[in-house]
Amino acid sequence: MKKFSRRARVATGGVVLATVAAGTVGAVSAGASEPAAAQGRPAAVKPSDTVTSTHLSVAAATEAAEAVLDAARKENQRVSVAVVDRNGNTLVTLRGDGAGPQSYESAVRKGFTAVSWNAPTSVLAERLEQTPNLKDIPGTLFLAGGAPVTSGNAPIAGIGVAGAPSGTLDEKFARAGVAALTR
Repeated sequence: MKKFSRRARVATGGVVLATVAAGTVGAVSAGASEPAAAQGRPAAVKPSDTVTSTHLSVAAATEAAEAVLDAARKENQRVSVAVVDRNGNTLVTLRGDGAGPQSYESAVRKGFTAVSWNAPTSVLAERLEQTPNLKDIPGTLFLAGGAPVTSGNAPIAGIGVAGAPSGTLDEKFARAGVAALTR
């Protein structure tokens, strides 16, 4: 290891000390001039810079999911149901007794697809004939069995059902979930 002269060590120490002192003074003076919002209180934005959106509650999503399973049970069908919010995030998933292992993920993807396009997935599946690359969008599943939930004509959730022997039955059960929310 190379030894530095006393003069080089003193000069280096002085530079380090000056740098630390300048940083401390800068931090103290910056802290003194910061607005109140930056000192721990949240900053308020103008109301015109925000939007309000409607979301389905977890209680309502659970009610819809249970209505789906009840409708399927009445027809001796074993299905899974997923209710996703307006952003496609899963709120509730229920795997009915005896439902196949693939039905869980399919239900989530059908719910996501229905809310994303605000349309039943059976209608969207028909659109694949004109636009086949729709199926390449991650997280989607263009098979019958998904139904959107709307409020004021805007999508707020999607209900996806999978596991019945046909997409027509899956979608019938999904619509039973939507109907439970409008009673």
